[in-house]
Amino acid sequence: MVLNACPDIVDYAKGGISNWRDFLATAAVVRSMLGISPSAWEEAQTVMGEMQAAVVVACILQRGTAIRSAGGYLRGLTRKAEVGEFSLGPILMSQINSRLHEKRRA
Repeated sequence: MVLNACPDIVDYAKGGISNWRDFLATAAVVRSMLGISPSAWEEAQTVMGEMQAAVVVACILQRGTAIRSAGGYLRGLTRKAEVGEFSLGPILMSQINSRLHEKRRA
């Protein structure tokens, strides 16, 4: 589901993504490429969990230029997660719907 919603992350994987370990390693590379600071990344992983933080990074990558500050965006979502106001489901569904809409227009 995550790779369907955010396929661009595969382009940054060494040898593809066939399991969560590959996904997490690739998200760490993408995090750096997007300019997300190590402190913002560590805080997101602590608050959201490693997998959820990695999925958020994949979604940020997929949205491209729509997000001006990847680090600021991640920090904002981390703050929401701290107070129980963040859920990964809506972000993933939004990405999937956006991709379906793009395919229909093509």
